[in-house]
Amino acid sequence: MPLYEFICQNCAEEFELRVSFSETDQNQECPACGNKNSKKKISKFASKGTNLLQTSGNESTDCGGAGRFT
Repeated sequence: MPLYEFICQNCAEEFELRVSFSETDQNQECPACGNKNSKKKISKFASKGTNLLQTSGNESTDCGGAGRFT
């Protein structure tokens, strides 16, 4: 199950929960106050829009074979 970030509309507590995709639009219970008035946050990672493969200057993109599956 994916990990999602939520914010409680009652106490402003930010929390993470593993919930199924079909349950992400349901209000989740806040661990701090118990209220079910929560809203799913948009992940900073997903909304950033940067290209991690771009390099500048003399930086090398060669990994030298490290991490390859053979």
